[in-house]
Amino acid sequence: MSASATRLFKPVLYGYYRSSCSWRVRIAFALKGIEYEQKPINLIEDGGLQLTDQFKKINPMRQVPALTIDGITLSQSLAIIQYIDETRPEPRLLPADPKQRAQVRIISDIIASGIQPLQNLYVIQKIGAEKAQWAQHFINRGFEALEPILKMTAGKYCVGDEISMADICLVPQVFNAERFKVDMSKFPTIRRLNQTLTEIDAFKVSHPSCQPDTPDDLQA
Repeated sequence: MSASATRLFKPVLYGYYRSSCSWRVRIAFALKGIEYEQKPINLIEDGGLQLTDQFKKINPMRQVPALTIDGITLSQSLAIIQYIDETRPEPRLLPADPKQRAQVRIISDIIASGIQPLQNLYVIQKIGAEKAQWAQHFINRGFEALEPILKMTAGKYCVGDEISMADICLVPQVFNAERFKVDMSKFPTIRRLNQTLTEIDAFKVSHPSCQPDTPDDLQA
C-alpha cells in the first residue's frame, strides 16, 4: 500500500483514560486537529488488558499508548508525538530554534523518564500501602529539578510563547501530582503554566474526564 493510501485510514490509539502517556498523545492530536479512533485498554479490570497475548502483539512492552498510523505501529509517547510532528508539521510541537528544541526535549525527558515511570500504575501496584508517599516523593524530587529550569525557559508556555511537547508532558504530570496530593505551592512556575494550559481547548477535550472509557462517576 502506498504512503498516500495509508493516510486515508484514521490513526488508532490504544490507550487508557487515566494514563498520562496516552493523554500526551491525545493532546498532540487535538493540537494538530487530527481525527483518530480510540481503542481503550483497561489497565485494571480482569487483570489488565495490556497483559493479554493479543495486546502483546501490538506492543511487546504491554504498555499504553500504542498507535497504528500510516501502516505502522508505534509505542512510547514521545516517539509517537515526534513522529506526528514530523509527518504532520503544523502547528509544530518542537521549536524551529535548535536551542529551544533541546530545552523542550530536556523538559519532556525529565517528566517522561525521571518522574512519570516512578509513579505509574505498574510501579505503585508493586509498592502497596506506601504508594501515595512513594509517588509524592518522586514527583516532588522531579518538580524540584523542573521548577528552576522552567523559570529560565518559560514564556507564556514551558519554552517561550509556543505550545510544545514540553507542555504536552507537563499537564498530565501535574494532574498526577494533584491526584497524589503533592503541595503545588512550592512550584509556582509549574502551577502557573499548568493553569494557563488547562484553559486551552486541546487540553480540555483530551482530559481523562472526557474519554470514551472514562467511568461514569468520573466524567466531566
